[in-house]
Amino acid sequence: MPPPVRLQPEDFEVEETETLTRASTVLMLDVSLSMPMRDNFLAAKKVAMALHALISSQFPRGYLGVVTFSKVARELKPEHLPEVSWDFDYGTNMQHGLLLSRRLLARQSGTKQIIMITDGEPTAHFEPGMDEPFFSYPPIRETVDATFREVNRCTREGITINTFMLDATGYLTAFIEKLTQVNRGRAFFTTPETLGDYVLVDFLQHRRAMSKGRRSA
Repeated sequence: MPPPVRLQPEDFEVEETETLTRASTVLMLDVSLSMPMRDNFLAAKKVAMALHALISSQFPRGYLGVVTFSKVARELKPEHLPEVSWDFDYGTNMQHGLLLSRRLLARQSGTKQIIMITDGEPTAHFEPGMDEPFFSYPPIRETVDATFREVNRCTREGITINTFMLDATGYLTAFIEKLTQVNRGRAFFTTPETLGDYVLVDFLQHRRAMSKGRRSA
């Protein structure tokens, strides 16, 4: 008779880590008119669809929410991504996008992050009691301040904001650098050709870091 097999708790550690690890992500997709005008929209849409497919197939316990934003932001079901198009409107309302993303993540568990894909600086925001957003280009102080109030709320709620910038201007670069300092997220300067590699590789690296952290704990 073969000797009995003796199992130790650590024998189950890796499998248990993969089962318990959960990430909640909201993709903020810029659909303002500048995106198709600069040939950025199609690449961003393809990346959004690829991210949805990756999470659905490889990480079924994970959560992916989608928020599109131009002059206003809207929640979008991930399965409707193939139908999404750009808005025939100017305005980049990051404040509203971050607010909707934060509310979606408030109902989720696990580590929380926002992935924002954009080619424009914040040029629109809502003020309390306003039914319509205020728009100004170039950006004004009030819009920037309103956006950073949402960044601070996300930070306090443990939400990491990672930004992927297309056609980054000097103003957008300075704004995103300040955002990453406040939130401790990361910023990536990319192009339509390399956007997919940046977003998907970064997402997978984030997942591996989560699993490694659980195994070390």
